[in-house]
Parts: sequence; C-alpha cells; structure tokens
Amino acid sequence: MDHFFALIFPNSPFVWDGKGFSECFEDIVLDFAVNIVTIVMIVVLGFKQKIDCREAQRSFTQKTLPEKFVLDFVPAVGACFSVLEIIFLLKKEHDGHFIGYHKWLCSCSELLVWANVILFTKCASRSHTIVFNRVLCFWWILKPILGIFHLITKFPSLEVSVCIMESLVVLLNISFGIVINVIRIKRSSSKSSLLEDPLLSNGGDLEEGGNDDLGNSGNFLDFMTFKFISPVMNQGVLKQLDSDDLLPLLPDMSPSYCHDIILSSWRAQMSNNGSSPSLFRALCNAYGLPYLCLGLLKVINDGIGFAGPLLLNKLIKFLQQGSASWDGYLLALSLGIASIVKSFLDTQYTFRLSKLKLKLRSSIMTLIYEKCLYVNLAERSKFTNGEIQTFMSVDADRTVNLCNSFHDIWSLPLQIGVALYLLYTQVKFAFVSGLAITILLIPVNKWISKLIARATEQMMKEKDERIRRTGELLTYIRTLKMYGWELLFSSWLMETRSLEVKHLATRKYLDAWCVFFWATTPSLFSLCTFGLFALMGHQLDAATVFTCLALFNTLISPLNSFPWVINGLIDAFISSRRLSRFLSCPEHRRKVGENSSCSSSFPGKQPDSLQDLAVSMQDACCSWSSSDEQALNMVLNHVTLSLSKGSFVAVIGEVGSGKSCLLYSILGEMRLDHGSIYSSGSIAYVPQVPWIISGTVRDNILFGKSYHPERYADTVKACALDVDISLMVGGDMAYVGEKGVNLSGGQRARLALARVLYHDSDVIMLDDVLSAVDVQVARWILHNAILGPLMKGKTRLLCTHNTQAISSADMIVVLDKGHLKGMGSSADFPTSSYTAFSPLNEMDSTSHNQKSCSTNSSVSKEQSLPDRIIMDSLEGADGVIEVELRKAGKVELGVYKNYAAFTGWFIAVIICLSAILMQASRNGNDLWLSYWVDTTTEDGQTSYSMSFYLTILCLFCIMNSLFTLVRAFSFAFGGLQAATKVHNRLLSKLINAPVQFFDQTPGGRILNRLSSDLYTIDDSLPFIMNILLANFVGLLGIAIILSYVQVFFLVLLLPFWYIYSRLQFFYRSTSRELRRLDSVSRSPIYTSFTETLDGSSTIRAFKSEDFFFAKFTDYVTLYQKTSYTEIVASLWLSLRLQLLAAFIISFIALMAVDGSRDSLPINFGTPGLVGLALSYAAPIVSLLGSFLTSFTETEKEMVSIERALQYMDIPQEEQDGCLYLNPDWPNQGVIEFQHVTLKYMPSLPAALCNLSFKIEGGTQVGIIGRTGAGKSSVLNALFRLTPICAGSITVDGMDIRNIPVRELRTHLAIVPQSPFLFEGSLRDNLDPFKRNDDSKIWDALEKCHVKEEVEVAGGLDILVKEGGMSFSVGQRQLLCLARALLKSSKVLCLDECTASVDIQTASLLQSTISSECKGMTVLTIAHRISTVINMDNILILDHGNLAEQGNPQILLKDGTSIFSSFVKASSM
Repeated sequence: MDHFFALIFPNSPFVWDGKGFSECFEDIVLDFAVNIVTIVMIVVLGFKQKIDCREAQRSFTQKTLPEKFVLDFVPAVGACFSVLEIIFLLKKEHDGHFIGYHKWLCSCSELLVWANVILFTKCASRSHTIVFNRVLCFWWILKPILGIFHLITKFPSLEVSVCIMESLVVLLNISFGIVINVIRIKRSSSKSSLLEDPLLSNGGDLEEGGNDDLGNSGNFLDFMTFKFISPVMNQGVLKQLDSDDLLPLLPDMSPSYCHDIILSSWRAQMSNNGSSPSLFRALCNAYGLPYLCLGLLKVINDGIGFAGPLLLNKLIKFLQQGSASWDGYLLALSLGIASIVKSFLDTQYTFRLSKLKLKLRSSIMTLIYEKCLYVNLAERSKFTNGEIQTFMSVDADRTVNLCNSFHDIWSLPLQIGVALYLLYTQVKFAFVSGLAITILLIPVNKWISKLIARATEQMMKEKDERIRRTGELLTYIRTLKMYGWELLFSSWLMETRSLEVKHLATRKYLDAWCVFFWATTPSLFSLCTFGLFALMGHQLDAATVFTCLALFNTLISPLNSFPWVINGLIDAFISSRRLSRFLSCPEHRRKVGENSSCSSSFPGKQPDSLQDLAVSMQDACCSWSSSDEQALNMVLNHVTLSLSKGSFVAVIGEVGSGKSCLLYSILGEMRLDHGSIYSSGSIAYVPQVPWIISGTVRDNILFGKSYHPERYADTVKACALDVDISLMVGGDMAYVGEKGVNLSGGQRARLALARVLYHDSDVIMLDDVLSAVDVQVARWILHNAILGPLMKGKTRLLCTHNTQAISSADMIVVLDKGHLKGMGSSADFPTSSYTAFSPLNEMDSTSHNQKSCSTNSSVSKEQSLPDRIIMDSLEGADGVIEVELRKAGKVELGVYKNYAAFTGWFIAVIICLSAILMQASRNGNDLWLSYWVDTTTEDGQTSYSMSFYLTILCLFCIMNSLFTLVRAFSFAFGGLQAATKVHNRLLSKLINAPVQFFDQTPGGRILNRLSSDLYTIDDSLPFIMNILLANFVGLLGIAIILSYVQVFFLVLLLPFWYIYSRLQFFYRSTSRELRRLDSVSRSPIYTSFTETLDGSSTIRAFKSEDFFFAKFTDYVTLYQKTSYTEIVASLWLSLRLQLLAAFIISFIALMAVDGSRDSLPINFGTPGLVGLALSYAAPIVSLLGSFLTSFTETEKEMVSIERALQYMDIPQEEQDGCLYLNPDWPNQGVIEFQHVTLKYMPSLPAALCNLSFKIEGGTQVGIIGRTGAGKSSVLNALFRLTPICAGSITVDGMDIRNIPVRELRTHLAIVPQSPFLFEGSLRDNLDPFKRNDDSKIWDALEKCHVKEEVEVAGGLDILVKEGGMSFSVGQRQLLCLARALLKSSKVLCLDECTASVDIQTASLLQSTISSECKGMTVLTIAHRISTVINMDNILILDHGNLAEQGNPQILLKDGTSIFSSFVKASSM
C-alpha cells in the first residue's frame, strides 16, 4: 500500500505538507475523485435510460437551439481542453520535467467525463434526458464549486498558461452546470403546463417551443450578436420608420399572454391574502423563476469581471521581471478574451432582463386597464381620475424597474465583497482603512434613502393632484375660457406644481449627497489604503498599486450605483403598494342574464316569481360610497319596484330626485347597502351626457359588434342620423374627435341612441336623450326609435321631462329625493300631475301619422353641420383630430440649447467645469501614484520623504471631493430649474392656445406631455445627462493618459474613432426614430385609458369589456414592439462597442509586452506608467459602452424636451387690446353684430354668413334654430373663442376686437351647455375669486332653487367631487346659473341651460331670470318654444344666416312667419 501511495504521490507527503493539504492530496480528492463519481453517475444513469428507452421515446420533445448547443458543443469543447492539457503534460515530460501520476489521473479522468457525456447523449439521441436528470443536475452544481476551491489553492503557484487553462475548465463546468439546470427547470414547467392545459398542447406549445428565443429560428451566432435587428437598422438609415418595420413580438411577450399569467397570480393572491393582497408577491409568482435563473447568469458575468484585475496583476509582474518568455503575449491575449466573453454575457443578461421587464410592463398595464373596466363608479370614488392615470403612466414603470434593482441589491455587495478580498491579497490589512470609510457611509446613506422615500411619497401625492387638475383643465378648457378662469386654474395648478417641485428638490439634493459620498469613496479609499500600506513599512510596487487601482475602478460602478438601486427599490415598493390598493378593489362582473348586484335574496338561478320581470328592486337602498367607507348619504331610499318584460317605463321627478341614480343602481354602478336588485337579459344604456369614443361614426354605433348593413341602415334612419351622415365628408367613416368634440349636442345624443338600437338588447335604459334635440327631431326619435319596430318587445326605461314620452309610457315611475313617490300607468296619473315635471307645449298628443309625415320632411331638411367643425373622414384630408407629429432625423442642436437655457447658462458652464476638474484631479491622483512607484528603488529608497508623497496625494483627494460636490449640487439645481421652467412655459402656452387647438388635439396627447414627458424632464433626463458628462470626461482623461504613456495608441486612435463614429451613426439613425415611435405609440394608450375612465359605466352596461380590452391590448402590443426593437438595437451597438474596446485592451497589453522586450522604436513606458495605462484600459469596455448608451439615452430623453417645445410653438390667442375697460363695463348691454362671417377652418363653409343684428340693452333675446344652424357660433364669436373672418361685433359701442380677450370674457356672464363644476368646495365653485360674502351666495342659491339641496348636503364648505358628481346634471346647471348671477354682469348668455331640468324648475328659472335680470341683456339659446315665448325678442338662425327677428308675440300672430311655423310644428 505504501508503495502504491509513493507511486501516486512521489516526493510529497501523502496528505499534509506542514502548511496545508499537499498538492497531490488536493488533486486526488478535489479533482480525480470528483471526476470518478461523475463518470459512475453518467454510466449508471445512461444504462438505466437504455432500459427505459421506450418511455423516453414516447415523451420525445423537439430540441431547441440552446439545448443542441449545450449537449453537442460544450462537451466537445470540454474534451478539447482535456486533450490540450494532456498534450501540455506530454510536452513537459518530453522537456525533462517530472510529472506526478496524480496529474495524469486528473487530466485523463476529466477527458473521460466529457467523453461519457458525449457518448450517452448521442446513444440516446431521441430524448436526451440523461444530462437533465435531477441527480446529475444537482451534482453538476457541486462539481464546479469543488473545482473553484481547488483552483484557489493552486492559483498563486501556477504558471500563466496552466493558470488560464485551469480557469477555462472550471468556467466551462460552471456554465454547463447552470445551463442544464435552467433547461431542466424550463422542461419541467412546460410539462406541468401541458398537463394543466391539454387543449393548448396541439398548437400553443409547439409555437412557444419554436419561438422561445428569436435565435431558435435563425443562426445561433446571429442571435448572440443581435444580427437579426440588421434589417430594421438598414431601414432606419434610409427612411422614417413605421410600425410595419419593427421586430415581431415573441409569443410569450404578447400582452394577452402576459396578462393571463399575471391575472392568475393576482387571483391566487386575492384568494390567499384577501385582506392585503400584494402585487409584488403576484409578480414573484408569475415571473420569479425566470428572474432567478437570470441571477445565475449575473453571477458568472460578475465573476468574469474580476478576471481583468487578476490577469493585470500577473502581466505587470511579468513586465517588472522583464522575462523573455512568451507568457506575456498569452496574458495580453487573455485580457482581451476575458473582455470579449464578458461583453457577450453582459449583453445576453441585459437582453433577457429587458424582455422580462417588457412582459412585466404589459402585465401591469393590462391589469390596471382591466380593473378600470370592471370596478364600478362607487368603488372607484376613493381614487381620483388623476391618481388612476398616474398608476398607468408612472407607477407601472416604477414597479417594472424593480427588475433592475432587485438583482443589483445582492449583486453589488457581492462585487464589492470580492473586490475587497482581492484587495486584501494585494495590500493585506491596509485596505481596512478604506473599508472603514465605506462602512461609515452605509448608515448615512440609509438615513438619506429614508428621507428620499418620504420625499418621493409626498411628491407622488402632489403629482397625482397635479395630473388630476391638469386633466380637469383640459377637459373643461372651453368653459374656463368663456368664464375667463383659465389663469385662476393655472395658478392653482402652479401651486400644486410648486409643492411637487419642493419635494422633487428635496429628493434631488439628497440624491446629490448620495452621489458625492459614493463618487469620492474611490479617491478616499486609494489615499487611505496606500497611505496606511506605506506607513506600515511595505514597499509600493507597480503590480500592487495598479492591480489595486483596477480593483478600485471595478468598485466605482457598484459603489456609485448603490444609492440609485436603493432609490429604485424604494420607488418600486411604494408604487407596487399603491397599485395593490387599487387592484384589490371589489369588481363588478356580471354575465348576461344574471343578477346585476350581489344579493343574498336571489341565488344565481332566477326564481319563478321573477320569470316575467325585466327589473326588480326590493327595498333597495343605494349610495355612492365605496365598500370600505361608511354610507353617509343614501341616494335611493327603500325603493321597491317591479318592471315587466317588454314594457315602456318613464321615470320622472324633479332635478336631483334620483332618476339617473335609479339607472345606475340597476347597472350595478352604486353600492347596494340594503335590499336587492335583479335584472334579466342584456342591457344597453345611454347616459345623460352621451359618451362618444374617438373613432369613426360607424365605430361608435357598432361598439364592437359585427356590421349588418340592413339593421345598421334602419338604426341610422330611426335616429334621424341618415341626413347628418350623408353630409359628412366620408359618410359614416368620418372621424369623430375625443368626447364627440366635433359634433353638436343633439348629434352626440342621437349617435349614442343609435348604438343602443343597433345592439338589440333586452333592457334599454335612456337617461334624458330627448332634451338635447329640438322638437321635430325629438318626436321622430320617440316614434321611430323608442316606440319603433327596432325596440318592439324590449323593456325600455326612459328618464325624461318630455310630456308625450310620458303619456306614451306603459308605466310611470315618480321619484322624489331618492324615494319612490308613485308608480302606475299613464291612465292612473292625471295629465296635470306629470306636466309639472315636463316641458309644456313641446309636443302634442295628436295623431301619430300626421306627425310622422310632417317630421320626416323637417328632419330631412335639418342642416346637420356641427356647430364647431365639419367632420372629415379617416380617408379624407387630415381628419378633425390631427395625426400626432413625429419629427424625423437627429434631435436638433437647438433642442440642447433650449435645455441649457432652461437650466441657466451660468449653471451649465459651472457643471461642465466642475466635471472636467473632478476628472483632472482623479487622473492627477493616479499619475502621482505612478511617479511615486517609479521613483522608489528596489531597496525602498525614494526621492522625497513619504510625508511629501502622502501630502500631494491628500491634496488631490480633497480637490476631487470638492469638485464632485460642486458637480452634484449644480446638476441637481440646474435640473430643477429646467423642470420648473419647462412646465411653466408649457402651461402658459397651453392656457393661451385657442379653443380650436384643443378641439383638434386629444386630451390624452396633451396630458402625455404634462405627465410622462414632464416626468422624464423632472427625473430621468438630468440623471442620464449627469452620467453622460461623467462618462465623457472619464473617456477624455483615459484617452489623454493612454496617448501619453503609449505613443502607438495615437496610431490606433484615428481608425478607432472612424469605426466608432460609423457604428454610432448607424445606430443613432434608428434609435431616434424608435424613440419617437415609442412616444407616439404611447399616446393612444393614455388617450384610450382616459376615454375608458370616462365611459366605463357605458362599457359595462353593454358588456363590451372584452372588445375594449382587446383594443387596448393592440395599443400595448405596438408599444411593446417599439420598445423591444429599441432594446435589441441598443444591445446590437453595446456588443460591438465592447468588442472594439476588447481590441484596444489587447493592443495596449501587447505593445507593453513588446516594449518590455525592447522591440519598439519609441517607448516612454516606465513600469509605473505602463501599469497605469493597463489599469486605465480595463474600464474602457464599460466606459465606451456606457458613454454611447448614455449619449443615445440622453438623445432619446431629449425627445421629451423636443415634444414639449412643439407645444411651446402652438398658435396663441390674441391677448392684447388697445382698449381698457372700466370695472362696471358693459353698463348698458347693447350688442351689435355687423356683417359677421365666421369659419372654423379656412377650408370649411362659413358657420355664420354675413350676420347682422342689434340687441338693445336690458332686453331678453332668444336664439333658436335647428341643430347646426349656428346658435352656439354666435356665442363663440361674442366670446372670441373663434376669431371672425369679416365684420365686427360691438358691445356698448366698443369693438370687442380692441378689448384684451381675457378682460372681455370676465365682463360677460355665461351658463354653458355642459354644466361645469370642479373638485373643491362649493364656495370656490360659485365664487372662486372670493368677491361675494356668504349671504350673497345663499341669496343666489335661493333664487336658483338649490338652497335647500345645498343645506342638506352640508352647506357651502362641502367638497364637490370631480366633475360635480355629487350633484345631478340638473342641479349642476342651477349652480352654474347661481354662479352667473353672482358675477353681476350686464350681459348674461344662457346656452340651452334648461335642457336638463324639469318644466317646474325650468319655469322657476325663467321667472328668476325675468325678475333678477331686469336691466340685463340676456341671450338665451333654446330648444324649447316655452323658453323663448315670453322674451322681448327672438333671433331665428338658419345655415348661419339670420332668417327672422322680432318680438315672439308679434311673430306668432303673423301666420307666414318662420316662428309661427315652429310653434305650429310643436302644436302649441
């Protein structure tokens, strides 16, 4: 036995050599024994597999390209390495060296391992299950770990060539172990998904298997080098890219697929943690496993990052020794190869992480959107619209950024730890002084990060409020301009913004401290470490100093990133908590024909007693409170109601009696606090303010249903839309703007009604659709639509004030302040009992035939041009809604200059100077160290005293810290200045823009600039510019040092710069286009989302959630495609830059080796300077990539400034005027139009044609005419919302063109067609400028008959909800009238303000106007004859011309007058 051991371990103790385990023992135990165990396992498992061959064939699955690569290529490379090692041993033996048997055993056993892997995988080529066996997979994780221990013990004593070979073998084992484990996990998860969902196994699995990665379908090299993006890049250089040029999305990245995954995880969270479900945990369940697998890739990548400093150490030692062997060339090439491997791993990690982030983003966006579709209005009331919009625009992105931060939070400390250990090997315990500084900074940074979290949370609250107020401002801009309140609203918005900026400033300055602490750490580290090392009596040499400098450089990135990572994590957790709170709201999902409200009274199946009922309410009490709030105000009280199928029910009552709420309660939009509500069959619904989607007329009618020409034509005719559509450019394919902005009120109502008719639902609920149209059209709609053949047999609920509709009803339901006052057929109610709620003299109840005949002709003659604009078609010229402009080419220099101007030129210069001086002080520090090393002799003697060297080093360190501090704070200050100025300028320009701009630009598009783009300018842009500047000065410093040390680098500089510039040109041409496409593809998401928030109750009523969700998913898909292409393009560039940098490193290293052999004609390189050059060449890889990435990112982020500047260049209203008004102007109220012509666009027909009339002061004038006659255009001209083309308008003899427009509007009073209340106290709503005391306000409310309702609600201090949701539409109209009366203007304009109130309230209003407005000039636009019959004068318009003018009583007596024909038509 002793003889055997002596053979195996010659000239060596068997186990212990006195200092540690012997080399022989380690080779046998850690290498040979491990290989033998591996071989035995492979053989046993291989034969076992042979026995189970049939089963294996049955479970055969298609091999993907990564699997082929792992099973064929990696073992082959491993076998080659083993053969190479054996050749090395043979060469050594041939040269006369003694080789122990243990060396031969290790090398041969390693070769046998790989040979067995190849053999058994080839024999079992049908299934390849052997290497994916669970036992073998686990063993192949242990095997490399033992290999690493073995390598660490041998590393210091090995030769360079053997050292590299051993490292490559261990690296290959690590890679093989990780990859087979990842594939095994993927295989097992796909098998389990196949078992769970057998229906998808035929097509879905094959597709996903084939497209698991883009590389599967193409060449593996193309995939690794991102060559598959080349067609897109080529197109980007030649032309402006569009969506068809983008890369296709992989199946597992499609938004619908991602949504299904996250939805199942979120539902599991809801069921397991009902009280506090967490979105973060749901995301972990959905994407945790692939994310953890990425962590393994990151470990390898980070590990290879340390190969550079270790190889550098070996190389400098080699150069110091001046050896003539070839090891130097091998080391130089190894430095380059390590850089190349790192660049491939780096880009692959980023690529896979980015794909995961895209999946995460689409998952969260679709989840938020779906929640908005299914959460009813009562539940949603605890969130403002601005808050919900922030969830989509900001919180979703912040949560996605968790992907970056979460791996970095463990990876960065790991990198720091390894770097510190390697420092210890170089300078022993001297590194502890540097470490002490780092540790001291940890609690400081922790404290700062807490303050940042607090500031961020406060900032987000203010951001929510600002976005809500901005949304309110954009929604009601027309009304605000008429009131002259836009400056007041913008000042409120500025107050909110200033609070947001205050918290942003806190955050930015705290960030600056973080940057300062972390950026100065390497310099302090260097000073303390080398200072202490020298003071401890050790000699500084080039290898030690520059290995340490290289390690300091690897420390810079993790140390600088750490505060941002912590901030990112904090932001992500805050945002995920906010999203969890919203997503955990109870949903309202109801299948067709089921209960609309959850109720204990009714099980899922219909009770027999309800078989013949369409709607049944049993003792129902409803409120607008959410489920976790206490119900304070019951809007419906103990309502019991049964409506039989096929009946026509009229719901009547005074303003605020609860008519709309009754419909909302049946739809399930309100909270049911008591009782039960049941509805049968499908439902269709038209709200009081019709909801119109942006799209074609046909889109609005079909609403997701398929097109049936016959039914469609009948529907259009029944709603009197046929003539309107025939007059539109493009017919029913004409484009309708956001919220139907380019349609009149009557057209919007009829379009919404057409949607209901076309859908053929069982229960049809109409909320006051007849009030928005004139008499003849209303009669046509009643008889041909509501009572017509298309609605025959349907249950119809109509909230109305219309007498004839009420008299035609099968049942009348009377509501009073939320109570059911009475119910019965029209025969049970005397006519007088409901005329109190209905407009008198509006329609008679004579023969239907006579009406149908007369109405048909009058409807066909109706001029259907909208008041504001004629619709263009999608195919036609430009469309009403302008296509969002997308600039082409590079971001112009002017955009950068503008940003510098916003920052302040002085600050910009300070930032640049401080950055240059900061870098100069850092380079000076390193040059001084190299000088110190070079002036130190071998026996430790130096030219100067050690204290002198340390003093200069200390001085450089202090300078570096000072300039870093100046740079950090000046950048924070400059960024804040720019953010403030951009917002203020943008808001100012928007406020002063004409109304036409808002009519042609969707609100979502403007809001996108004031939310996402502004967030970029606030936060991302200064951050990325700071990085760009640091990278630029860093590269400049490196280039200068390298050129000084290695003259031949100057020869390389020109071709290198040429290749670099060509690459960045090729990339930037595409990246700019992609960024712009990205911004443009984002706008439809926000526009669609904002639109859905407004119309979610209509979507739920029609059960169109799936249609809208699919539409939204299409928008997200385009956004995903753009982002995916953008990511691949940036990685294409990054890889090529890193490979270029690897070439530079190899060049510098080879030149240094050549110089040491005196092969170069010119060589200034002392060992110190060569060491410095090599330590500077190493970070070029990351710095070059980082520089261009930050440069292109800056250019991309600059698109936000470019987009903001676009809106700073929009047309502005003329604000100036040469006349200045007295506070009591107008004191007479005389209005005169002289030959006024008005056009909304130069290409459109005139809305007012040569119109002339005079209104005497103190008279009450009615303006009537059919839809589109130009009634509202008169007010548009008077308020100068649209400039007139010709003629003049005077008020009290003053031409209004010469009066400053805002001053003009503040001196006139108006009650708009759509009542406007904003979120705030009722007092602020009525008197925002606080010019009246409470007694005057109460007096105005009493005159307008809403005093009692306001007192019940809680007085003047009650909070009015967003959009005035606290009040009914009628009450809102009365409050708007009270606001107008408080203004005490001599001119009062009423734009159809009695359309939404019952006749009793309308007559009270008219008497109020008659009595309270004596001496005032009152212009009333009206649909009802009763509104204008008692006025002093009326103007009848037709096609923009004045058809008739005079006293209504006189005109009535004239049988030939147009007015008398109107009255006859309405059978007065």
